[in-house]
Amino acid sequence: MSNLPLNINFTQIFLHLLNFLILFAILYFLLYKPVKNFMENREKTYRDMDDEARDNLRASEETKAQYEIRISEAESEISQMKQKSRQDIEKNRDSQLQAAKDEAERIIREAKEEATREKEKIISEAQAEISEMVTDATEKLALKATAGEAFDQFLDAVDLAEERGSKHEQ
Repeated sequence: MSNLPLNINFTQIFLHLLNFLILFAILYFLLYKPVKNFMENREKTYRDMDDEARDNLRASEETKAQYEIRISEAESEISQMKQKSRQDIEKNRDSQLQAAKDEAERIIREAKEEATREKEKIISEAQAEISEMVTDATEKLALKATAGEAFDQFLDAVDLAEERGSKHEQ
């Protein structure tokens, strides 16, 4: 085997190749495979954590959507309750206003009736007094001979009646 050019020894090459394969197998089983398994497990762990985080995010978004729906429903219900309260207040205010108007009309009507009765009473009293004064004046006229004295007495009686009438009006 010495005839080979450049002193190439195939046994040496074969032994180096065998050593390299043994070293490769040892490194593969001692380093590469455990590191690869560790990396796969780590990747699987992080993937599981990522999936769990996505599921939690999805669940929280669904919960958030449900709460937003509930909030909008509550706001709608509050708005409806406010509207109903406003309507109830408006009805109550209108009914109280109508009751106050009715009461005012009743009071005015009763006051007018009372004023009418008072007016009729004053007129009848004044007519009675006037007729009494006229009767008195007539009697005095008939009894008194002079027209001047009778006229003066009549004017005094009218003045007296006017004073009584003005006192009644007050």
